[in-house]
Order: sequence, then C-alpha cells, then structure tokens
Amino acid sequence: MFIDEAKIRVKAGDGGNGCMAFRREKFVPRGGPSGGDGGHGGDVVMVSSQRHNTLIHFRYNPEHKGQRGEHGMGSNCSGSDGNSVTLQVPVGTSLYDQETGELVHDFSAPDEQVVIAKGGRGGRGNQHFATSVHQAPREHELGRPGEERLYRLELKLLADVGLVGYPNAGKSTLISRISAARPKIADYPFTTLEPNLGVVTVGEEPNLESFVVADMPGLIEGAHLGSGLGTQFLRHIERTRLLLHLVDVSDASGRPDPVEDFKVINKELASFTNANGEHLLANKTMIVAATKIDSANPEKLKKLATHVKRRKLEFHAISAVTGQGIEELKWALARRLQPAGDADAGDMK
Repeated sequence: MFIDEAKIRVKAGDGGNGCMAFRREKFVPRGGPSGGDGGHGGDVVMVSSQRHNTLIHFRYNPEHKGQRGEHGMGSNCSGSDGNSVTLQVPVGTSLYDQETGELVHDFSAPDEQVVIAKGGRGGRGNQHFATSVHQAPREHELGRPGEERLYRLELKLLADVGLVGYPNAGKSTLISRISAARPKIADYPFTTLEPNLGVVTVGEEPNLESFVVADMPGLIEGAHLGSGLGTQFLRHIERTRLLLHLVDVSDASGRPDPVEDFKVINKELASFTNANGEHLLANKTMIVAATKIDSANPEKLKKLATHVKRRKLEFHAISAVTGQGIEELKWALARRLQPAGDADAGDMK
C-alpha cells in the first residue's frame, strides 16, 4: 500500500533525577554528599533512508518515545543516558510542525539526520551543591522533561520526469514500455491509483544514460480543487525536472478536441499550489506527446501538433503499443535532462 501522508507524535525521554546521598564509610566520618547525576533522556532522531518508499510504517504506529534517563545513585554514580529512537523515512519526505505548519526539514538526500525531539537533561545530584559553608546539602534536581511534538509527514517522490495527462491517455502503458515498471493497465478511468516509478536507460556502455520517470494518476478538470485524484498526487511532480504531457489523439477517449484536453491539464497544473502557496508547476519544462497514433484520428493529430508547435514546445507522436516514436522520445527526454555544460545534446545519441 502506498501511503504518502502521516501524522506522528514523538516524545523524547525525560532526564533522570539527581540523587541525594551521603558517604557512609567506617573511616570517613564526614564523607560529605555523594549523590550522582541523573542520565539524559534519549532523543528522537529522523533519518532519510533509501530502504523505504512509503510512509505506511507510520500510519499504524504513530507514536514514538525515547527512553528516559536513569536516576542518579549514591557514591557519585550517575544514571545511564536513555537510548535514542531513530525513525527512518523515504528520501523526498518533508517534515512539518503540525501545530504551526512550518517546514522543519526536507529530506532530499539519503542519510540526512535531524533531531526532532530533544531528550531532557538529567538532574544534578546533591554533590554539586556543596560549598565551604554548606557541606551537607540536601538539594538535588529533578530531571527535565523531554520534548513532545506533533509532526506531519508528506512524501514527494523524487523523479526526473513526471507523466501527466487525462486518465487513459497512455501513461501507464508508456512507462511499462520504456522501463521495467509494471503498473496496472485497464480501459477505465483512474486505473492508476498510486504513483509508479520506472528507471529508463538510453544508449550503451560506457555512455549509458538513465533517468527516473513517475507515472501519476490521471488528472481531470478541477483537479487542483480536489476533483478526482488530483490534489492527492499533484505534489509528487513538484520535484520533477521535466513534465511529459501525454494527449490521446484517438477517438477512443470520447473527447472531441485534444487541444482542449491539453489546455485543461495545463490550467490544472498552473492552478495547483503547494503547502506554502507556491505555484511550482506552472513554469516547468514540458514536452508534449500525442499517444495512440496507431489508431489516431488524423485531424486530431494535426490540430494538436499545430497548437503545440505554435507554443514552441517540443512535440512527439508515439504509440506505446507498436513502439513507434518511443526511442526518439526517450532520447529527447535524456537530452532535456542533461545538465548544463555537458556535451551537446546531439552527442548523446
């Protein structure tokens, strides 16, 4: 099950209490105070890990506590520190304070580590309160409580290319054709109920290139307002470097105008705002691909190609069933993803 949101409560360990004790030995009649310090409470630490790709382990286990520190003991013995708790999250997870909505940390790389609840400090024993005029102190400190926080976790997949378009535009079929991903494919809306990732390779060794493609559930008009599955998954393409917009030009979709389909999806992308109110999808680089050209309506294909080229966007016509145009599209994606300063795009192929 793919879970990309979770709320958790974390409680760091309390510090142990300081001890009040005095030395009692046969040949030390006035041994003085000997109360040890309490141990520090354990922290709650969050670490980004590549072993996880979902937040499901938090959905059914939302509370996490650090171990409290042990109390101090006599003979100046300090209590042991409590053990910290380490929580692993997928790379791409954003951590928000549930009460303020503030972004605490964005785990964008593996092995990033953040203390999200700090353990309480251990109390001091009475040995620390002895002075020249107060040699038998009975004062000692209680341990400080550990921090307790509420957090919201939000996972945004890390991919180079995000596939967008209407339901049944051919996104799942395309990702199954160009990568090893095997999403569920069927001829009804919202076949894709959760994002799928696939790794695409182009070229041959030693110049092999690869990039990650994310197949998103189909968008419909009003997606940015919550219609369909839109807002639930649109945030996953915030981190993508490139959008591949698929438009069905066959008559099977039942929609008469592919240009109108193209405009509707672009409007939804432009209207989407993230948690900070930012429109991050409006200006992303986009490549447009007409799909299902093996059964295309020639008038639809021509109309879409004219409109896209008028907007000066790169256009491809493909068929994931027959393979027509697939290799050219893969190379086009690889060229657009190539970092600035690398070899010219034409040198890749």
